[in-house]
Amino acid sequence: MIVNASVGAGRITSIDDRAALAQPGVQTVISHRNAPKLPYRDSPNANNPDGNRLRVFQDDQVRFFGQPVAVVLASTLEAAQHGARMVKVQYEARQPATDLRTGQATAPTSYARGDADRAFAAAPVKLDTTYEMARNHHNPMEPHATIAQWDGNRLTVWDKTQWIGGTQRELAAVFGIPDTSVRVLSPFVGGAFGSGLRAWPHVIVSALAARLAGKPVKLVLTRRQLYSSTGFRPRYDYRVRAGADRQGRLNAMIHDISAETSSYETFTEAAMAPGQMLYSMPNVRVDYRTVPLDVNTPIWMRGPGYATASFAIESAVDELAHELRLDPIAIRQRNEPAADGSTGLPFSTRRLRECYTTGTREFGWDKRNPTPRSTRDGDLLIGTGMATAVYDTARGTAQAYVRLDARGTALVQSATSDMGPGTYTSMTQAAADALGLTMDTVRFQLGDSAMPPTPPHGGSMTMASVGSAVLDGSDKVRTQAITLAVNDVRSPLHQVNPADVIVRNGRLAVKNNPARGETYQELLARQGRPHLEAIGGFAPPEQNRSSFYAYGAVFAEVAVDARLGLVRVRRMLGVYDAGRIVSPKLAESQAIGGMVGGISAALLEHTVTDPRDGRIVNANLADYLVAVNADVPELRAIYLDGNDPQADPLGVKGLGEVVYVGVAPAIANAVFHATGSRIRNLPITAESLL
Repeated sequence: MIVNASVGAGRITSIDDRAALAQPGVQTVISHRNAPKLPYRDSPNANNPDGNRLRVFQDDQVRFFGQPVAVVLASTLEAAQHGARMVKVQYEARQPATDLRTGQATAPTSYARGDADRAFAAAPVKLDTTYEMARNHHNPMEPHATIAQWDGNRLTVWDKTQWIGGTQRELAAVFGIPDTSVRVLSPFVGGAFGSGLRAWPHVIVSALAARLAGKPVKLVLTRRQLYSSTGFRPRYDYRVRAGADRQGRLNAMIHDISAETSSYETFTEAAMAPGQMLYSMPNVRVDYRTVPLDVNTPIWMRGPGYATASFAIESAVDELAHELRLDPIAIRQRNEPAADGSTGLPFSTRRLRECYTTGTREFGWDKRNPTPRSTRDGDLLIGTGMATAVYDTARGTAQAYVRLDARGTALVQSATSDMGPGTYTSMTQAAADALGLTMDTVRFQLGDSAMPPTPPHGGSMTMASVGSAVLDGSDKVRTQAITLAVNDVRSPLHQVNPADVIVRNGRLAVKNNPARGETYQELLARQGRPHLEAIGGFAPPEQNRSSFYAYGAVFAEVAVDARLGLVRVRRMLGVYDAGRIVSPKLAESQAIGGMVGGISAALLEHTVTDPRDGRIVNANLADYLVAVNADVPELRAIYLDGNDPQADPLGVKGLGEVVYVGVAPAIANAVFHATGSRIRNLPITAESLL
């Protein structure tokens, strides 16, 4: 059990572990006083941000409230918990810096085209306002947990991780051993939303404790510890200055973005991208500043960067539409670009207009009275709003092993993860389809660093990357089988053109003569082959041909109690251009999850920090509110038919992120339509509406 710092900044002056060591079952207490110095080599391919990652138990410095300062090893969980409470730590504390607005910002990362300042100054219609987004924590159902075991100089770790390879490399770098001496196993992940995209300090603590104890060690973070021991979506202030003509054509937009990061690492995310490419305008400037504070390092959370930017941008566009007396959809259609304004590249696919028109029809948008505060249902004010969703079609280099056995079954392996989107199912689908097998004859395995490498399981890149590698490996194996058959004088397919051979239900046959063929089992038995195998691979295409994004239009209806300010979402619709949909059921699950998460962010989620010591005061699921069944209305998702063959061989564009983006601004815009009050900070609380 980890002992956490009880001050927000300073240094440790003493650690008294005598009472803890006197407890039955407690074996040792490890801290900076007795921990060995670890190599902590650079690990650039482990999702560590720029800076110096936290080196656990390597010095006496406290950088944030809740930082691990010791760990108690005991024979039972109860003994470890009790022992941790008995460890007395004294500090020389200083006042921590926790306020984004009073912190010292770094020099900005900037993007510009045209002359945004001049164009904004000359615009007939102007908007200048700041939107605030609270810090959010991931709160997956399964807490982070690690089991570590050493065998000589070889380390095996069972861990909750979204990147098998990244955790492997980080452990190897910290302990100064080869990557091949570390094995990471993670066959199942009970939710993560981005929190498992790097190896957090508790993973290192577990491995260190196991080495010093000489036996396996298990460490599970408590719910409270998740708020300080893993990352979070950082707080943002996002100022938008937008200029348009009287017809609603955008001419200039200036984005000033400030985000919190830790004092020891500089975390950044793709918050600049939507402002650069979402709408057509000649003059744009985006400045992105980070503000180092005495907090632990943030990390990506569902819809990272894009969800934050979309709240500001989509709220601002809605404000302009109201000012100009334009329909919110009309102003967006009026500013729909023909190409990516940030790169000049054509879009691989961009069917936003179809998303708008489909959503208008299916949601009944044309029935709304555009005047704010005009529709009531008793004491409830009814409003509708919409917003655009966009997310980068991310892809990474991936490999997969595919083996077709003589009994006509297949094994597919890849070192990816499954935190809930259905990776096991979708990869089995891809392999079964390419091999011409039924899904019950294909077994897909993941979650082991001994398997072929993959990119992180995040950023909506798994289906595009790993799925394409599975497809490639399966195609190779199927081609091997067809080649064997057409070259075998004993085969019914001898001398048939390989292009004319298809495989269905494990049987190879001539396309136009299905009676002529044989099964995989018959072919391999005659050949004396125990199996056929191949390594499939995928590398992302060059980015200089097209601009790759998934898109959506999100519609929401809310009811606001006119006297109490309580907001309830009554229904929601999302229409998405996300390429090929491999599994409609899994896609529906992703959309529902994304919408529920967006409702949480819009109305409930807010991490509260005590400025006196940096303590998170609502570090539990009683006070940190997330959407529950009673908060979730009728949700509906529509995916446009199609695929994006330029993006990847499967034609997919990613689902998990884009279905979250756009939900919060759609709700905020609906709240404005219901009440006439524009709330520019998340979450939208009853207090802000009273």
